[in-house]
Formats: sequence, C-alpha cells, structure tokens
Amino acid sequence: MQTAVKKHTGGAIILNVVKYVVILTLVFSMLLPFIWMVSASFKTNLEVFEVPIRWIPQTFHFENYSNIWEISNYPRMFFNTVKLTVIITVLQLITSTLAAYAFSKIVFPERDKLFLVYLATLMVPFQVIMIPQFSIIRKMGLANTHMALILIQAFSPMGVFLVKQFFDGIPNELIEAGRIDGLNEFGIYSRIMIPLSKPVMATLTIFTVTTVWNDFLAPLIYINDAKLFTIQLGLRNLCSEFTTEYGQIMAASVMSVIPIFLLYCFFQRFFEEGMVAGAVKG
Repeated sequence: MQTAVKKHTGGAIILNVVKYVVILTLVFSMLLPFIWMVSASFKTNLEVFEVPIRWIPQTFHFENYSNIWEISNYPRMFFNTVKLTVIITVLQLITSTLAAYAFSKIVFPERDKLFLVYLATLMVPFQVIMIPQFSIIRKMGLANTHMALILIQAFSPMGVFLVKQFFDGIPNELIEAGRIDGLNEFGIYSRIMIPLSKPVMATLTIFTVTTVWNDFLAPLIYINDAKLFTIQLGLRNLCSEFTTEYGQIMAASVMSVIPIFLLYCFFQRFFEEGMVAGAVKG
C-alpha cells in the first residue's frame, strides 16, 4: 500500500515538474522578443545586430529616447493615438452593450436571425470592404481626418457577441423585477445590466484599446497629414530609403507598449473574470 502511494506521489511530482517546465519555456519564449526590444532600444544600429546577441549593452544610449521625442514629434503622435483610442473605446462600449442588451433581453421579430446576420460580418475580411469603405468616407468629405477612423471603428460585431454572451448569463428574473418596479428598457440597461457587467466591459476595453492602439492599416489608408499621424505611422517614417534607425524604432516601440501593459495590469482581475464568465452553466 505504501509503495503504491509513493509511486503515485512520485508520478504526480514528475508530472508537475514537466508541466512547470513547459509553462516556463512558453513564458520565456513569449517574453524573449520584448527583452530583446528593450535591450535594442539602448543600442546603436551596429550593436542591434551583433552576433551573438549582447543582452546588456556596453554603453546605454539614452539619446534614442530623447531623439524620438524631438525628431519624430512623438508627443503629437502619442496624443493622437490616445485621443483615437479613448473615443473609439468609449463608443464601442456604448454601442456594443446597447446592441447586446437588445439581442439578449428584448424579444422582437427575427431577433436571432438578425443577430446571425450581424455576426456574419465577422467573416468578411477588412481587405474586401477596404476600397468601398474608403470611397464612402471620401464622398462624405472625411478623408484625412480622425473622424473617418472613429466612424469605421465605433461599432464592433465581436464586441456585441462578447457582451451578449455575458448578458445571456444574467437571470431574466432580474429584468422582470425591474419592469415590475417601473423601469423602462433603458433604465434596466443602465441600472441593472451595466453595474453587473464590469468584467466583460473590462475585457472589451482591453481588446479595443489594444486593437486601436496597434492599428496601422486603417490610419495608413485614411491619414495623410503628418499632424494627424498615430504612433504606428510614426514608426514607419523612421524607416527611410537610405537608413533605418533601429535603436530609435525600438525605443519608440518600448514607449508604445508601456501604456498597454499598464492598462492590462489595472484591468487584469476584471479581464480574467470576463474570460471565464459563462464558461460554467448551471
């Protein structure tokens, strides 16, 4: 009996060791590019591509960071990126939660079929609608403006789907109790659904902020004026025909990653709750 227990305990220890080795290997492989990026941000162009890699530079070139602020007008690009990210994120939260409430808790003719049609737009690649969308924006006179980016990203089928799945898990009895108490649909939405939806709203916030912050293709299509450039467009301009300042590019990349990292740290608890919400039904 004791031998069987020892074998079982030994097998469990070996399994845990293998599990943690695999997890640590995956974590390290994901962190390695970021570590290299931070290291390269303090190097010159020649030092960036040294073989073998020198992880700790002999001389830290802090001027890469100061040059970004002076040469590439980084503060202006940072402000433009923050502006677009905040406005689009707020609009997506509003439109996604409103639509999700309608699809989840309001009964109207052909509701489920309409929801399926709306979700079907997720299967249409952006490259397919890129030219028609640009033509519409240009005819509206919004080309080369931030309003063009705001309009095309203010609505998110993925956001509606994510929030609806969360709303489906909220008991309908709460909705009926609100109606008995005299609340209209908007009152139920604002006083019952939204206060209960912090996890999924935090999840949607992280997804939206990350997408808008890192978006390169849409600003490249609609923005021509350097004063309206986002960080991603500014990084592209650091690559010229004759030279590329890799150290400065890495410095700008580090500065662009920090806000996203801080946002995730702030919303981490809500993000984890939102990801597992609805996973267990009972």
